[in-house]
Amino acid sequence: MTTPSQTVGPFFGHALPYPGDWELTPPGHPGAITLTGRVLDGAGEPLPDALLELWTGTPGPGGALVRTPGAVSGFGRCATAADGSFRFRTARPRGPYLSLQVFARGLLRSLLTRVYLADVPDPLLDSLEPARRATLIASSEGDSYRFDVRLQGAGETVFLEF
Repeated sequence: MTTPSQTVGPFFGHALPYPGDWELTPPGHPGAITLTGRVLDGAGEPLPDALLELWTGTPGPGGALVRTPGAVSGFGRCATAADGSFRFRTARPRGPYLSLQVFARGLLRSLLTRVYLADVPDPLLDSLEPARRATLIASSEGDSYRFDVRLQGAGETVFLEF
């Protein structure tokens, strides 16, 4: 019999989803932004079973992981839909970026990247050639941002070692 430790997941069913997992800010919160996008494989096909964790650097009451009704949290989690899409409602980060962690089938370790809300001077962005730099910058329309994660191939998102 094969056990989870002998196979490659994902095994996200335990304790997921939970109410408001994608909502780091309550509805109508001043300054809230929405981040949407899709997770794509190397062929550009959507991943319907990925899991994303968003870290804002903005701790809520009692810490980033504490979910207090009506308060801002610094952490959220969202499973992708059948078309690979995800969304988060969050507060603007303290710095120029949000941290995004990706869990998906076939990955032995999760992947960490950054979502920059603007193309700003930054040591990481400044170290990248323009095409790679562009994979970390979300496009915007007002308070809505779009950020697609491409796991490999042409236009692969820049991932960080940790």
